[in-house]
Amino acid sequence: MAAYVQDAIMLLGDSITQGGYEFNGFAARLAHVYNRKMDVINRGYSGYNTDWILPVFEQIFATQHEQQHVPKVRLLVIWFGANDAAVPPKEQHVPLPRYKENLATLIWMVSSPDSPRYSPDTRVVLLTPPPVNTLQWSVRQASKDPPQSLDRDFEVTRTYAEAAKEVGAADGVPVVDVWTKFWEGAGKVEAELKKYLTDGLHLNEEGYAVVFEELTKTIAEKYPKYHHDNLQFVFAPFDQICADLPHYKEITKKRSAFES
Repeated sequence: MAAYVQDAIMLLGDSITQGGYEFNGFAARLAHVYNRKMDVINRGYSGYNTDWILPVFEQIFATQHEQQHVPKVRLLVIWFGANDAAVPPKEQHVPLPRYKENLATLIWMVSSPDSPRYSPDTRVVLLTPPPVNTLQWSVRQASKDPPQSLDRDFEVTRTYAEAAKEVGAADGVPVVDVWTKFWEGAGKVEAELKKYLTDGLHLNEEGYAVVFEELTKTIAEKYPKYHHDNLQFVFAPFDQICADLPHYKEITKKRSAFES
């Protein structure tokens, strides 16, 4: 008899995703509400952009043949753009057209029957990069040894957030607009983005709380079948286990004999 493998949610992104398991991060919150329903697989890679993630994704997402031996990824959450939007000559920079192409490729890899990694069981959600607070980030850059110049731009990051939404619309994939949610929450004042950001780029607890709420709201609206409130425990709760089940009685009998 084959062992049962629990389904999963895969989070694919950069350091903002990698940090999602920090205290009350969005990944930690997801793991809590999906506990015993679906596993949360965090595949966040600090510093990565969409160019660098493509060959990695080919290694971490199972091919069609392999999928019968691993957990089914029911939700794939893709969150890139914060590094792609770095200002040249920063090595992380990915030109806007290629960023859009890379996002579309990631979606194609799991949604197209022509892809070796086609997964008809997988539903995709895109997240836009959050706005960057250059006031905070410039302080961080200046504090390095040796000091570094500002390598992010508020308006440039905004264009990458808009591009992510365009890709989602073109491919029929829901998008969590983190950029707009943070910007409006900050009263459209860049300095006030510190409400959500630790250093101008990475999220604090409040920022992750917003992402968790918006992501779960999107899942409820677009993929209600996979919202945590609509899923049952994989194995029955303890109070539903019947004491007169044959295997339970047999285990009890053997335990009693052993203890005597």
